[in-house]
Amino acid sequence: MTTVDFPYGKGKMTYDFSGERFNGVLTSGLQAYAAKDSGIPLIKAAMEHPIGSPRLSELAMGKHKIVIIASDHTRPVPSKIIIPPMLEEIRSVNPDADITLLIATGCHRHTKREELVEKFGEEIVARERIVIHDCADEENLVSLGVLPSGGELRINRLACEADLLLAEGFIEPHFFAGFSGGRKSVLPGVAARESVLANHCSEFIAHPCARTGVLENNPIHRDMLWAARQAKLRYIVNVVINERKEAIFAVAGDVEQAHLAGCAFLSRQCRVKPLWADIVISTNGGYPLDQNIYQAVKGMTAAEATVREGGVIIMLAKSDDGHGGEQFYRQLADEPDIEKTMRSFLDRGRNETVPDQWQTQIFLRILQRARVIYISDAPDALVRQMHMIPAHDIGKAMEIAKSLVGTAQPTITAIPDGVAVMVVDA
Repeated sequence: MTTVDFPYGKGKMTYDFSGERFNGVLTSGLQAYAAKDSGIPLIKAAMEHPIGSPRLSELAMGKHKIVIIASDHTRPVPSKIIIPPMLEEIRSVNPDADITLLIATGCHRHTKREELVEKFGEEIVARERIVIHDCADEENLVSLGVLPSGGELRINRLACEADLLLAEGFIEPHFFAGFSGGRKSVLPGVAARESVLANHCSEFIAHPCARTGVLENNPIHRDMLWAARQAKLRYIVNVVINERKEAIFAVAGDVEQAHLAGCAFLSRQCRVKPLWADIVISTNGGYPLDQNIYQAVKGMTAAEATVREGGVIIMLAKSDDGHGGEQFYRQLADEPDIEKTMRSFLDRGRNETVPDQWQTQIFLRILQRARVIYISDAPDALVRQMHMIPAHDIGKAMEIAKSLVGTAQPTITAIPDGVAVMVVDA
């Protein structure tokens, strides 16, 4: 295969690698995985056989305040098929339960109504009580103790005061937490900004186990799991999705045991060995994960794991939402010396982390290894301010990349969805 489609926003860009020294394509096995069920039947099947937990209907009996932590607009979680079965099973035994959907924004911006409708559908948005978490709302944050990292854990009052705390979500490779999903619904999902900062400290981000696909000895994961237990997150429904954002696998049950089962499935499907190359092309899997530069760092880490030292990463991310974080932008745009910025981060203690420092730290690590050409709809000036080279199509980006590596015939590897693979040299 020499012609490759790369997701870009809600569309795609295509490039023909004929005549190039093309190593090949790194893809997830999820593309070929044939699920036994799909849609709501897939979710119900998982909920009928919870892992490490009683059924949700049993947990919901006699409970008054029930909170379901749900993902925000930055996550392609198919909430339309997850939330209805959860609500149905709760109300089958507890029709008068006071149910709240708490949107886990973490430190992201608030989710807009139209984004809620896209996630849940008009009926749920109109009918259910939905509250959007605010990590800076001091009146609605409650302390639950000290994290293993040393920072204070404070979470949303609704989650803390629930008689039964639940969560939906999806499991994908995560570039420093190992995997998304499960315990991340609490931290960072509904935590205070300061709790997130302590968990995302430079020491932990630099830890060799804080990498894609790694949970064992990962200090960030350890904090997150402790937080979920402390918050009494009792039950989760998590899915694994394919490149079309369709759920193909689901787990339900205990926050740790069910999550580990989902991670094990994902590892079997997504682990790939590197195809070392001078030029690596990656994406963030298209919409909604490629809305800004901040999120696009995730897809770059897949390329980082297979690009040669001093090579070039071509990253496709539509980025029609701009940089995605003011602090992230300022940390890059205000200092031309990336080595100086990295040193300043590494010198900070666990409770001295500043917002978005972790994302910048990982991005700087990538820039220390390779040049980045950024294909997007973002302004060229913005891309340059963030230490990248702007381009608007793959052909032009390839011309620039070849000039940077100094050869007309560099080796090339393609990663159509950088957030869907775990590139592991083992």
